Amino acid sequence: MADRRERLLTIPFAIASAVNFLQGMALHAYLHLPGWLDELGADELVNGLIFGLMSGAAIAVRPLAGRVMDGAGRRVVILAGGVLQVLACGLYLTVGSIGAWLVVVRALQGFAEGALFSSLFTYAADIVPASRRTEGIGLFGVSGMAPIALGGLMGDLVLAHWHYRELFLVSLAIASLALVASLPLREPARARGSMAPSRGFWSALRQTDLMPIWMIGSATAVALAALLAFVKTFVDELHVGSVGLFFSAYAAAAIVLRLGFGWVPDRIGKKTSLYPALVCVSVALVVLSGARGDVEMGVAGAFAGLGHGFAFPILSALVVDRANPADRGSAISLYTAVFDAGILLGAPIHGALARAADLRTMFFAAAFVPIAGAIAFHVWDRAALRAAVPETS
Repeated sequence: MADRRERLLTIPFAIASAVNFLQGMALHAYLHLPGWLDELGADELVNGLIFGLMSGAAIAVRPLAGRVMDGAGRRVVILAGGVLQVLACGLYLTVGSIGAWLVVVRALQGFAEGALFSSLFTYAADIVPASRRTEGIGLFGVSGMAPIALGGLMGDLVLAHWHYRELFLVSLAIASLALVASLPLREPARARGSMAPSRGFWSALRQTDLMPIWMIGSATAVALAALLAFVKTFVDELHVGSVGLFFSAYAAAAIVLRLGFGWVPDRIGKKTSLYPALVCVSVALVVLSGARGDVEMGVAGAFAGLGHGFAFPILSALVVDRANPADRGSAISLYTAVFDAGILLGAPIHGALARAADLRTMFFAAAFVPIAGAIAFHVWDRAALRAAVPETS
């Protein structure tokens, strides 16, 4: 078939994937951040707020990142985000207590994450064939999923022999390497020039057929926030499994799914593939809520990886399909922002629930979020697509 002959693996794709991998390794070293915060005297609620703070900063920078991408191009945002990442990783070495300076450093890292996440995924969307968009975005995303496992394992290894300061130094070195690796990137041809008048970030926010995607994206992220923010605390307090085990299973499942079955959504339908992915996220949280050993931790991680492994690229591809091509940078920035909004809202809410009840109850309650979101999306999206016909004709 013709679409299978269109190349995904090009030199720009390989370079961008390498940059994404290295930036992910630098970022996901901070999966162990809750342990460091515990040493500084933080409880579950403070942990949730610190994680949410980074997401808030990432959200705040998205309108600017989208505007710059659609104007000056993707490359300048990738480089600026890389510089901010190096600076933030270095400044963690200067933090000695829970306070204003930690807030500044965490916010700076959020600005870096917001710029890098949106610009690298926009770059990938520009250079993959339209007929293989979900597969291409999913394959590119492997370079971001692998660090979830390797970053956790790297943290386990470093902390087994040294301390958090050494972990921050390793992260700084990787962030610096990522910045150097991004220098050969060139502006993708599809991003040059304006194919239609750009309407901008806020227009994309209000676009009728994109609004259901913003909702389900944020709902999925609220559920994932329970995992990203509290698996470390769960492991430390209940002595069940390890962070490295959970996120290794998480990333391995997502990578196998994308490499072996990444073509499925483009063949059978994006939304048809989305709903099972959301169910997998819910199953992961239910299994984790009852986990008593390594097996359950691994199973929970695998289900989470299966869910995230399909949900993110499917929703990304839907955004690119429906957005004004001239606003692609703004639309993808907004899409990544709604994921961060879900983390921002979810982490402190989950933290408050864990403090009021316990971690197991919190994980179980979070399992209902993706299911409710899927039902709401199914109803809303059908109505939105009907209403959007005059708008896009």
